[in-house]
Amino acid sequence: MQIGEYNSERPDIILKEYGRNVQKLVEYIKTVPSIEKRTELSYTLIELIKQLTPSIKEQPDNPQRLWDDLYIIANFSLDVNNPYEIPTPEIVFKKPMKMEYPKNDVRFRHYGKNIEKLVKEALKKDNDQERQESIIYLGKLMKTFYGNWNKETLDDSVILRDIQAMSGGALNMTIEKVREDNLFEKLYKDTKKKTSMRGQGDQQPRQGQGNGNQNRHQGGGHRPFNKNKNNNFRRRRDQ
Repeated sequence: MQIGEYNSERPDIILKEYGRNVQKLVEYIKTVPSIEKRTELSYTLIELIKQLTPSIKEQPDNPQRLWDDLYIIANFSLDVNNPYEIPTPEIVFKKPMKMEYPKNDVRFRHYGKNIEKLVKEALKKDNDQERQESIIYLGKLMKTFYGNWNKETLDDSVILRDIQAMSGGALNMTIEKVREDNLFEKLYKDTKKKTSMRGQGDQQPRQGQGNGNQNRHQGGGHRPFNKNKNNNFRRRRDQ
């Protein structure tokens, strides 16, 4: 770096992951008259890049990418015997196709889009019994999905109102029937409470089993005295 030379006066680094020194070497290779010598130096520079750039070691081996990067650094004016197809700016800098986001509006996002699809399928049923069963299944799903993302419990009347709204009033059921038979019970119950209760129950001694230390303390650590056995022993001695 010469005295008085600032980065603002230098040309921009085209590929920053390789640094300015690699860019200077590419510029030097471009000035070499012999194409064979330029090709030889390009091979050497690629091996040097592999050693100096840690990110290339972590990625799968792709030598063609390194040759494409040399052309990008050289502004596509590098004339060497490239072992791969020579890239063009149109191919390298081609913009990907724009991905369109889905435009379907989900009215009840806390239930998910599939619930509205299930409501439409329920509307296709002509049998009244099948519609009632569909309402019950929808209510269970909606209560389960809502409980997975929210701590508070959703009231059955709200679920029933939302089913009516999504179906345009075609799917109806009285709230009294829902609450009386608990029709909108969650499909997947919380197992954490059961597991903790089961763990506490295992710590309690079973019926008929006491603490061994307590039994030894109460019994004095001796077997109970058998009067009949002692009397038989005295009779044999007397005889």
